[in-house]
Amino acid sequence: MRWDNHLPRMSATDATTTLAELKKRILAFSHEREWEQFHAPKNLSMALAAEAGELMEHFLWATSEASRTTVQDPAKRAKIEEELADVIIYALEFANMTGIDAAAAIERKMAANAKKYPVEKARGRSDKYTEL
Repeated sequence: MRWDNHLPRMSATDATTTLAELKKRILAFSHEREWEQFHAPKNLSMALAAEAGELMEHFLWATSEASRTTVQDPAKRAKIEEELADVIIYALEFANMTGIDAAAAIERKMAANAKKYPVEKARGRSDKYTEL
């Protein structure tokens, strides 16, 4: 049985697609291929890091301004989007395989960051929280 038969084909956008929907699609994709056996936290974290490296390669040695220009070039942007998608897919697959609620984890981390980087101290600064 194809697990994704029950999931509508998505015309996904950030405004219309939930994390839960994405996690279901990713889980179905992996399950159909019987890839769970390979998706230990160690392997997924390594794959995530590798894909993040591939994303970074698009900006290697570029100035900050050149990196902003790079993402505006349609051909380069398409490749960058693919690498970003790989990073997000592996992050959500990691959440799937470990039972981590990604949205809750993000909320907790954002709350912790708000305490470490209060607006009145961190606005316009790139210092580490211990230096504020």
